[in-house]
Amino acid sequence: MDVPVPGAGVIGPAAPPKARIVLIGTGGTIAGRGASPVNTSAYDCSVLSVDQILDGLPAAASIADISAEQLFQCGSENFGNGQLLQLGKRISTLLKRDDVDGVVITHGTDTIDETAYFLHLTLKSTKPVVVVGAMRPPSALSSDGPLNLYNAIVVAASESAHGKGTLVVANDEIHTARDVAKTNTFKQEAFSSPYGPLGYIVEGKPVFYRLPARRHTVQSEWSIDEIDALPEVGILYAHGGMNDAMVRAMLDSGVKALIYAGTGNGNVATSVVASLVNARARGVHVVRGSRTGSGVVIRNAAQPDDRYDWLVTDDQVPHKARILMMLALTGKHCTRKLQNAFLTY
Repeated sequence: MDVPVPGAGVIGPAAPPKARIVLIGTGGTIAGRGASPVNTSAYDCSVLSVDQILDGLPAAASIADISAEQLFQCGSENFGNGQLLQLGKRISTLLKRDDVDGVVITHGTDTIDETAYFLHLTLKSTKPVVVVGAMRPPSALSSDGPLNLYNAIVVAASESAHGKGTLVVANDEIHTARDVAKTNTFKQEAFSSPYGPLGYIVEGKPVFYRLPARRHTVQSEWSIDEIDALPEVGILYAHGGMNDAMVRAMLDSGVKALIYAGTGNGNVATSVVASLVNARARGVHVVRGSRTGSGVVIRNAAQPDDRYDWLVTDDQVPHKARILMMLALTGKHCTRKLQNAFLTY
C-alpha cells in the first residue's frame, strides 16, 4: 500500500515575472580595455560592445529579462547636444512600450551627471531610468563596472525606483540625477551629492532613504518628444587676474546664455563686470554660479542681479546649470521665468 507523501501534488505560488529591462550602450570606461590588469586609469575607452559587457555578467539574467542595444560607442567627453537628443528620444520611445519596465544606460563617467540630468528633466515617464558607468575598465583588477551594472539593473527592476526620476548608480550608492556630480578623477568613490545619495544597494537590494525634492520627469515643463534642437550655452570659469577677453570670445561664438562660474558666492571680478553687463544688453543671458562645487549662490548678494538683469544658479553646479539653461531657453522666456527654473528644478 502506497503511503501518501505530505505536500505531494501541492503547487506553490508562481514566481513573480521578472522585470523587462532595456540596456543601452553608449561606450565609456565601462566598455574599456587596458593592456594590463593594473591599468586602472590608462586604457582604451569604448572598446567592448554592450552585448560583450552583458555576456560578462551572467548573474544579471536572474534579475530581469534584458535586451541590449548599442546606440553610441564613444567616451562621454564627446557627448554633444545631438547625442543628448538622440539618446533622450530613444529612451522616450522605449518607455512608452508596454513590454519595457525600465531602462539602463551604460555611459562614460566624465559627463554622466549632465546626461542624467538632461533625461531627468525631459523624460515623461515614472518608469525607472538608471545611468551607470565605471571608474575602472572590465580588464582591471577590482573593476567596479560589473557590480555597478548589476546594481543598476537591480534598481531599474525595482518597484521602489518608480517615480524618482533618472538615477545614477555607482559604488553601491543611488543618486538623483539632479544632485550627483563626479568629484574625483580616478577613485572608485568618484560620485557624490551635496545632500547625500537617495539610497544604497544592500546585499543586492535597493534601499531608499529620501526622495528628490525638486520637479522632474512627469512634473517637468519640458518633453524630449517636443525638443529637436538646443540653444548654445557656454561656461566661463573665473580665476584670479581674469580679464574680459574670454567674455568677448564667448559672445563672438554666438551663445544664447553664459554661465559664469564665479569665485565664492558667484563673485565677479571688477575687470569683467562691464563685459557681462554688455553681454546682457546684447541679449545674452548671464547666469552667476560658483566654481566651489557646492552651496547656494544668492541673488543680489555678490552682485546687483536685478539691476543687471542677471540670473543665479541657486545650488546647481555650473555644468548642470548649463543643461537646465538650454532647456529653459527652448520655450518662451523672460528673466523672471528663467530664474524661477533654477529655483524649481
